[in-house]
Amino acid sequence: MSDADLEFAWFFRAEFPAVARAVFLILEDRGRSEEVAQDAFIQLLVHWRKVSRYDRPDAWVRRVAIRQAVRVLKRDRMRAVVEREAAAGPDVLVPDVDLASAMRQLPPMQRASVVLFYFEDRPVLEIAQILGVSDGSVKVHLHRARRRLAELLGEEVDEVAY
Repeated sequence: MSDADLEFAWFFRAEFPAVARAVFLILEDRGRSEEVAQDAFIQLLVHWRKVSRYDRPDAWVRRVAIRQAVRVLKRDRMRAVVEREAAAGPDVLVPDVDLASAMRQLPPMQRASVVLFYFEDRPVLEIAQILGVSDGSVKVHLHRARRRLAELLGEEVDEVAY
């Protein structure tokens, strides 16, 4: 086994649980979360020689995993909308009032931003780097997510400074 292979194996063992947890908080499905995280680490392995020299290879793999999770959510959301409209018609939408249900109703980028900011306690600049957007976009996602969650949960919105 080469030094690069040993470094990757060490990195995988150290980082996989955190990446899988972040993806799980977005997807809320352990099996699919592990698949998405594994796919991200496979991409990392393919690019390991280059990415291992980055300052933050963990941010690179997290970014890949979260982008994949967002794509999965978008695809699932579209499928659910089409199935719901086909089965029930347009007048059936009653939101649940618990946080998990409210989170499910957020658009994928808002959900990812909320997970990274509130659940992983990451700063806005790091979230922007992970998601591949500007820090202003992250702030907009968080602002809109807070407003939507407050609406769904019947709460007042507190303005937060970043």
